[in-house]
Amino acid sequence: MKKILFAAALALSLLSCRENKPIIENAVDNTDSKISSSRYIKGQNMLDAIYYEQIKNDESLKKLDEKIVILQEDSRKVKNLYQDILRKNDEYYSDAEYAANSINDSALKKNISNLVKESSDQYNVNTQKLKELSLKITKNSQNIYGYYMAFKIRKTLPEIEKYQKAHPLKTDSLEQFINKQNQLLEELKKLK
Repeated sequence: MKKILFAAALALSLLSCRENKPIIENAVDNTDSKISSSRYIKGQNMLDAIYYEQIKNDESLKKLDEKIVILQEDSRKVKNLYQDILRKNDEYYSDAEYAANSINDSALKKNISNLVKESSDQYNVNTQKLKELSLKITKNSQNIYGYYMAFKIRKTLPEIEKYQKAHPLKTDSLEQFINKQNQLLEELKKLK
């Protein structure tokens, strides 16, 4: 008996949901919009999708955008090149120190360890400027990215606000749907 009542309630629920279809479809006005899921190209987020849609017909903004993207890519390439050189040198000194520590003759061990340390210290002095410049490149890249994101947000905020105004939610549709849910819930509670 319980199974029959459950099946009846489930069927009633499904029929009730089918009747609510117009309510769901009418939940928002103006579902056609410039902002759509078709704007998602190559995994873009909504901010980028709106931004690229806005600049597609503006040659000066497209050139600025390309310039920023190229500069960020080039800064990564330059940093990676120098970081690879630094990493190889650091790895060498680490290996040389380990090898020097494995020497059994204490006088020779001390002599070789001192040679490695002197060379390593000189290397660190010589590369200090390089490390400072690399850090400056990183900071500049972060600043460029920050200003670029701020520009994109300022450029796209008016568009999303237009979208919000064009798509006001009708709360009465949601309230009607909740009322239908509550009615079904009351019917189910009365079943024994």
